[in-house]
Amino acid sequence: MADMSPIFRRKAAQSAPQDRLVTLIRKPGCHLCDDAQQVIEKVCGDLGVPWEQKDITQDEELHREYWEQIPVVLVDGAQHTFWRVNEERLRKALTQGPPGRS
Repeated sequence: MADMSPIFRRKAAQSAPQDRLVTLIRKPGCHLCDDAQQVIEKVCGDLGVPWEQKDITQDEELHREYWEQIPVVLVDGAQHTFWRVNEERLRKALTQGPPGRS
């Protein structure tokens, strides 16, 4: 690894699941949001990945951008999916590193 470019070393370090952040954009009373949260809690709990949720009704910018797609899941600030969260796909995204960096 000593001969490896610092760029490649940095990319490898960034791909650790614990260094990622999952964001669930949701709204109250949304059953799909509840389903998405269950998947996120399971995957992030298994991998030690931090996650957060944001209420679309409390943020005008999020509402403008995502109101037709709720729930929306972001990984490291980039949209990963919307409506339904696939456990395997989310797990793969969190363990393989950021797009273009694996």
